[in-house]
Amino acid sequence: MKIGVLNSGGDCPGLNAVINGVVGAADKLGWEVYGFIDGFEGLLPEGGDYIKLTPNDTIGIAKLGGTILGTTNKGHFAAKVGEGDIAKIPRGIIDAARENVNQLGIEALIVIGGDGSLTTALQMNHEGFNVVGVPKTIDNDLQATAMTFGFDSAVTSVVDALDRLQTTGQSHKRIMVLEVMGRHAGWIALWGGIAGGAHAILIPEIDFDIDKVADFIKQREADGKRSSLVVVAEGARVSGGQLVTKNRGGASEVTLGGAGDIVADQLSAKTGKETRSCVLGHLQRGGSPTAIDRILGARFGVKAVKLIESGKFGRMVSYEAYHVGSVPIEQAVHKLRLVDPDSEMVDTARALGICLGD
Repeated sequence: MKIGVLNSGGDCPGLNAVINGVVGAADKLGWEVYGFIDGFEGLLPEGGDYIKLTPNDTIGIAKLGGTILGTTNKGHFAAKVGEGDIAKIPRGIIDAARENVNQLGIEALIVIGGDGSLTTALQMNHEGFNVVGVPKTIDNDLQATAMTFGFDSAVTSVVDALDRLQTTGQSHKRIMVLEVMGRHAGWIALWGGIAGGAHAILIPEIDFDIDKVADFIKQREADGKRSSLVVVAEGARVSGGQLVTKNRGGASEVTLGGAGDIVADQLSAKTGKETRSCVLGHLQRGGSPTAIDRILGARFGVKAVKLIESGKFGRMVSYEAYHVGSVPIEQAVHKLRLVDPDSEMVDTARALGICLGD
């Protein structure tokens, strides 16, 4: 049997671990694996490309960041055109990919991706492709899975940054504001902020009042705590509930960024304290995956092959209660998994004395 594997959308620590898991499990079954280059674009007969993958080709790749297959969030297969908006992939593109895949003898396709990529995978499954999905996003915002690989690595980057910002902030008695990724979900900010000792965490799911944050910091000052760490999710709504965006080059989805600078400027004006802002940005996406993401990625890759072996197509690998299972792809896309303001994690932050701005 010949199967294909591709990763689409943004890069993410642990992608190579998934590929390694797919190749290893498929080899045990005597199957051939073809990796398509640069996401779904690799499926097209013109401009597409692929490589045959054997266990010898994937030795040692689990520890590497990025992906040996390359990836893109642009091109002919972009199914997400904005928050909540979905575009159908043109029939001509689907038919061209199908003809190419059939000529290669590929009988099933593993798609590693987030909400947008799995939306495309779902359409392709409806169009007759034998598709299995693997959830991938540092944002941890996919429904039907408790965790996506890449999330732990991103959180670890936030913790490392906060550890460093704390020492310089204390030295200069400054407010240090760290803007982190996550788009419309606050998982990275919440987990990273708690683990990294942040004093205030501002996330999209909880409307915040900058005056309350400023009063919190002034009270810390009165209590003799001269420095404060503030984590701001890029999707946190500031200045009247508006997202802060910086679209570039006609991108289909808005590019978030700048919330940290606005919060820093406002806190400086309201507290009178010297304030600095740092945007962690793509440092959260790069570098070697953590042990958790290497293991989770490998488990996801192996499970994807087992789903193909069982003929269970149109499903996505999922992680719940320490168990790797699967759910229909429909359950994972079209609606983001956001932080519940009444969740145990939010309660933990409040119990630790962390200000959430409300």
